[in-house]
Amino acid sequence: MKTLFPKLAVAAGFVLLLAVAAPPARGCSICRCGDPTFNALGTDVYKEGAFRVSLDWERFDKEQGNIPEEGAAAAKALPRFSSRFLSNNDLGREAVIENRFTTGFSYTFGERVVAVARIPWSSRHTSTVGATEPPEGGPNESRDLSDPDVYALVRLWSSDFTGGLGRRAWLSALGGVKTAWGKNDLTSGGVRLDEHLQPGTGSTDWFGGLSGLYLLDHRSSLFASFQLRRTGTNDFDYRYGDSTLANFGYERKIGEIWDAVVELNFRDAGRDAVDAERTLDPNTGGRLLYLTPRVVVDLGKGVVGRLAVQVPVYKDLNGDQRENVVANVGLTYLF
Repeated sequence: MKTLFPKLAVAAGFVLLLAVAAPPARGCSICRCGDPTFNALGTDVYKEGAFRVSLDWERFDKEQGNIPEEGAAAAKALPRFSSRFLSNNDLGREAVIENRFTTGFSYTFGERVVAVARIPWSSRHTSTVGATEPPEGGPNESRDLSDPDVYALVRLWSSDFTGGLGRRAWLSALGGVKTAWGKNDLTSGGVRLDEHLQPGTGSTDWFGGLSGLYLLDHRSSLFASFQLRRTGTNDFDYRYGDSTLANFGYERKIGEIWDAVVELNFRDAGRDAVDAERTLDPNTGGRLLYLTPRVVVDLGKGVVGRLAVQVPVYKDLNGDQRENVVANVGLTYLF
């Protein structure tokens, strides 16, 4: 019991950090849960002089209300709609499926600073639930560059070296920017595509937060982080809401080359503003909690493979929305 108590105390401290440090926030309709740094780099973030390249594929699937309730009956009568519906609430629901491919680069300066750049490419498809044909008014697919982001982690504190473990605990600050370099002005026939088909948000967003690690022993560790994201308005007066992300994870080595990870990923979000008058979309934002199991395998020669699924276990979403399972597959190479 004496050796177990400090471990439980540290774990409780991480949970408390997440609870008190994450103030209420507004959130976007298509933002991610989870910690991309921990996902790509694992717990060995501050390996001196390490240059890493990561490749990730992520599939995101969401539905949200699109047609006002009074228009549902008229929508059902249209020939392009199927007669198979889960319920009347499904009428007019917009489905968005995105496959995102992200290349990440990171370099560790000494044992205190990690610089990270991530460049995503997005393929999106929208449809109306129950429709047998694309909606009128243009194409429902897009493929192009999404918004790169650049950020840095700075180690604020770490424990002294412990025999067989190295530094047993550390606390870091994170800060960065999501650029507006992705495509947000794709058109078809001279008409701009729907906002949810645009690969980029068209806005410059700032984010910052804290993260920490505690090694329980030579085979297992705890990880926690939280992050605040503040969004800007694009040239078409659309503004995705601000958001707060919080994450708590446990990692354990289960063999010579295998690691198992389980995480809780939380997002606190609000509604998007859709025009210059700051009209709020009632079918965006809310709170969401994912349970995320992940398997990590050392493929040799500096290559690590990753496979994860994010399963929504708690939803308190605004209006008419459905968030589905998110899949992630990735590789990280250490030079």
